[in-house]
Amino acid sequence: MATSMRGGGSEHQVALLARHLPRDRFDVHLYLTHRVGELLAELPDDVTIHSPTPAGHRGLLQRLADRWPGTILRRQAAEFAELVRRERVDVVYDRAFHNTLIAGHPFIRDVVTARRVSTIVSPPHVALPMVEKRFVAAKRRLLRGAYLRSDAVIAVSTAAADSAVKYYGLPRDRVIVVANPVDVERVRRLAGFPESTERARSSLRPRVDTAGPSADGLVRLRLVCVGRMTREKGQVDLIEAVARLRGRWPETGVPRLAIRFVGDGPDRETLERRWHEISDADGSLDGHVVEFAGVISPAVSEIARSDALVLPSHFEGMPNVVLEAFALGVPVVATRSGGTTDLESEAGKPTCFWADPASPDSLAEALLAMAGDPTERARHVAEAAELVRLRHGVEDAVNKIGEILLG
Repeated sequence: MATSMRGGGSEHQVALLARHLPRDRFDVHLYLTHRVGELLAELPDDVTIHSPTPAGHRGLLQRLADRWPGTILRRQAAEFAELVRRERVDVVYDRAFHNTLIAGHPFIRDVVTARRVSTIVSPPHVALPMVEKRFVAAKRRLLRGAYLRSDAVIAVSTAAADSAVKYYGLPRDRVIVVANPVDVERVRRLAGFPESTERARSSLRPRVDTAGPSADGLVRLRLVCVGRMTREKGQVDLIEAVARLRGRWPETGVPRLAIRFVGDGPDRETLERRWHEISDADGSLDGHVVEFAGVISPAVSEIARSDALVLPSHFEGMPNVVLEAFALGVPVVATRSGGTTDLESEAGKPTCFWADPASPDSLAEALLAMAGDPTERARHVAEAAELVRLRHGVEDAVNKIGEILLG
């Protein structure tokens, strides 16, 4: 189950699982609450897709009834239960809490006899109140019951697991941590890298910075920030961090920054207006420049041609965009937000230039440290490649999830 296939991190993981689950053990169906998104094209032809009845196809009385709290969710649960019965589904994998509310609804608990495996993709004590603006307490109670009735609960990171245990009161031994994998060869192929397995592996060695003089004679490092433009993604902190760099950047020896925001969302206009307010007459700020590029698909092509990725999020479960940067040999500046901290095996083996969440000052320091130390950037790339190899391989993760699905 997924909400859509619009291209978020969780949707990418659903598509990855749909591609890699062994067909001698699984007949894969995909239930989408909204049958939209560019990732639909990445699903194998043998995946059967289902979605609920569109609202516009319902009668007037049904649409009026939908205004009563809980009616839509209850109807979705009933339709889903009928689908499970009709297709003789043996196991349901509900990913993210929107799907768990449907699959684990108390209205259908005696109807759906299929095994059910739920996945928690973000620390819920932050994610649920931030995403759900209405009836948060009621949804928290529903989710607690749904997770307790699940045959297994998977969390994508230690932070997500710990948060779920505390927020929902789940027994810790019932929450299994399975870190998000990254399909290195696929990511590199989408980014235009060689298809040869051997060449792909060898090119995970530290990359050489490709920044050169721009039209104004300044050398800049190309940075990319990928994500939906909402408050919790922290893009405003990145803009404010650049403002904090005014007067602190070395005059010589350290390249300026060219930051490219990839994505769209409700905060885009506010972000563009804020950059206009703080930048100089020529649109730069002490030589640093910012560009709002909009949605680009696949985003990995933008990451691959950048000198670093910036993840300024306030919270994350296990950020796929960082794993993709690791796979492409691109240095990362990231906040210690939730499960992101799992992406470093130990203090002596750094994979990112770290900053505190929601702290433009800390982020400014991390940006300066990254730009001023190419040797450390190369070291991070090498450590990140090793972390991906040891902890985030596709085969290991799919095998773990497959065994959990089979019980």
